[in-house]
Amino acid sequence: MATEPRTLQEAIVYFANPDNCVAYLVARRWPAGVMCPACMRLDVAYVPARRVWQCKTRHPKSQFSVKVGTIFEDSPISLDKWLMAMWMLANCKNGVSSYEIHRATGISQKSAWFMLQRIRLALQGDEGGMLSGEVEVDETFIGGKARNMHLSKRQRRITGTGGKDKTMVMGILERGGKVRTKVVASRKREVLQAEVKEHVAAGAALYTDELPAYTGLAGEYMHQIVNHAVKYVDGQVHTNGLENYWSLLKRGISGTYVSVEPFHLFR
Repeated sequence: MATEPRTLQEAIVYFANPDNCVAYLVARRWPAGVMCPACMRLDVAYVPARRVWQCKTRHPKSQFSVKVGTIFEDSPISLDKWLMAMWMLANCKNGVSSYEIHRATGISQKSAWFMLQRIRLALQGDEGGMLSGEVEVDETFIGGKARNMHLSKRQRRITGTGGKDKTMVMGILERGGKVRTKVVASRKREVLQAEVKEHVAAGAALYTDELPAYTGLAGEYMHQIVNHAVKYVDGQVHTNGLENYWSLLKRGISGTYVSVEPFHLFR
């Protein structure tokens, strides 16, 4: 088998071995070599019987495992179940619920819910550095469809058109890199352009749709617009990468989560 599992069957077999779990995490956390989380010393000795490392410097917590300082710390759940939950969350196109993790791994539903909350927290990551190169910017609205609501609920919740009663989410995607999303208050120019300037390096190739709120960015960026009323792709000018991202997001909401309250959307 390859050093990294590529299918669900390979993942189950691979992560069943605790040593493989440790090696998998070490390669990602300490690619330059295992480092003591307390003193940052690289001169550490591995204790295979307990799967921990011993720092050569005498100080509190001189013995540490790969879990220290991660979402796995202080969790009695074994790493094979943690990594399987992460695998399922990352690979299930429709999203994955705590009940599905519960059935697949044999842990309780409450423990599965706890794991998913921690994994989502880790996925938020650190937004260090600016996005550059070719960058797509787009926004979408998250909320229930009026045609799927009971009449009484629709009359109570739908008070306007154009996404007035939905939550707006803005996305910024670096082609070949990462995507950053954020719940925003409105589609006003000062709101959207502030987010672009905060996350995108000056001089980047910026692709947006024809929304007037993006007008004026050409001074700092190589800003090009695709008019969706005419075409969706004009050479390299398109926002299809983000459109695909929104498709996956909404497929997960419709397929698994059903409804997401606005105050949970940041997850």
